[in-house]
Amino acid sequence: MDTGTHIVMGFALGGLATLDPVVAESSATASSVLVATIIGSQIPDIDTVLKLRNNAVYIRNHRGVTHSIPAVLLWPLLIVAAVYLFHPEANLLHLWLWTFIAVFMHVFVDIFNAYGTQALRPFSCKWLALGVINTFDPFIFGIHVVGLFLWAFGLHPGYTFLVIYAVLVLYYITRFIFQRNVYMAVMQAVPDATDVIIAPTMRYHHWRIAIMNKHQFFVGRAHKNHVRILDQFNRVPVPETPILQAAKKDKNLSAFLSFSPVYRWELDEYDDHYEVRFIDLRYRSNGHYPFVAVVKLDLDLDILSSYTGWIYSEEKLKKKLEFLPG
Repeated sequence: MDTGTHIVMGFALGGLATLDPVVAESSATASSVLVATIIGSQIPDIDTVLKLRNNAVYIRNHRGVTHSIPAVLLWPLLIVAAVYLFHPEANLLHLWLWTFIAVFMHVFVDIFNAYGTQALRPFSCKWLALGVINTFDPFIFGIHVVGLFLWAFGLHPGYTFLVIYAVLVLYYITRFIFQRNVYMAVMQAVPDATDVIIAPTMRYHHWRIAIMNKHQFFVGRAHKNHVRILDQFNRVPVPETPILQAAKKDKNLSAFLSFSPVYRWELDEYDDHYEVRFIDLRYRSNGHYPFVAVVKLDLDLDILSSYTGWIYSEEKLKKKLEFLPG
């Protein structure tokens, strides 16, 4: 989920904790739990700072180690140790319990996005991405904000957020049902599909679709149960040529390939260099595919520059390739 939603969820869990008798009976414990749940709801995304290094490092590591099983166990201990220094009168066990719930909930709700997490590390590096909830879901964020306003106006926060989370459980169930209906519609449109990726958007009944069969890629949109194919590409395996092999050694392209499950590739030859481009087909926007990896090589197959990330114009891409070394 996005940062804003994780923040309001931290407040909500702090409010929900007031249903715990130990928390409710101690103002020190209640205030400590609120601080800890807010921090705990944010801490797994500390790896966002990797963007300061480069996109390749960020793509390879975001929602990886910091969302893993060891991290989910370690973060609460670190947070509780820090909070307890300022509130030693707080109940340590219940402070840890609600902090753990906050960290766990952060990782758990991220699984429902299209981006997903590597939540099973170190046992598996597989990305868990159920693709039923958009990274920012207006309903989920909005209902949390409503709950916070009701809390501010005097309603009991525990019961308020208990009702809200019951509503959200039903909301998640409906999202799975709608996604399943879209999947059935996709299979009617492309009966020989071998792989189907369905990703939510901010609009409730609108979904992005990437479909593969043995010979083609299909990119489309779905509105409710109506599927519309917008683009179609032949599946061309990446050849084992010296140019492509040299390009794959680049850190940006390597990061892209570790993350993207469905893409097509292009190779352009110029007088003094080659340009290899890999294009993720999941994020079509206004006829454009913004998530790419591009490697520029000289005629001796040495990497001149490269880039991976979101690009919405060729002009910006050219500028980045001019200034970014391989």
